[in-house]
Amino acid sequence: PLEMSAKKPVPFLRQVVPVRKKVQRDPRFDDLSGEYKPEIFMKTYSFLDSIKKQEKEMVQKQLKKCRNVEQKEKLQRLLNRMTQQEQAQKKEQKLRERELSLKKQQRELAKQGKKPFFLKKSEKRKLELAEKYAELKRSGKLESFLNKKRKRNAIKDKRHLPSQKNL
Repeated sequence: PLEMSAKKPVPFLRQVVPVRKKVQRDPRFDDLSGEYKPEIFMKTYSFLDSIKKQEKEMVQKQLKKCRNVEQKEKLQRLLNRMTQQEQAQKKEQKLRERELSLKKQQRELAKQGKKPFFLKKSEKRKLELAEKYAELKRSGKLESFLNKKRKRNAIKDKRHLPSQKNL
């Protein structure tokens, strides 16, 4: 029998057999859940894209019908958030595809007997910038993009210059 202290009163219901505490597990960090593979995740939950598209169309229709200013503003924010999420997903997909193509090229070179060559972050960034430049040139928005970039850089340069008061 379990020895109990005489200083405190004996509880009405004593635990004769210790009850095992439930261990809560977080599937994000648990090995039992498997590892995260974005390709498999995207294939499994691809049906959500069509649902999101329908919801976006529904929000657009509501926005056209809405007369209340506050409600209209709320719907506009929701629509903007939806489009931004969509764009981010497309960007992520492009990045994943680019990385997969680079890996594929490296595998082919390895099969030919050549040493694998992995790009640095800076080189990847340069390639990404070149691709963005080509995309802007194709769409005809290159000039406006470069103008904005020039203005931004000019403002940065002005900030670093000493002000007239100090001279």
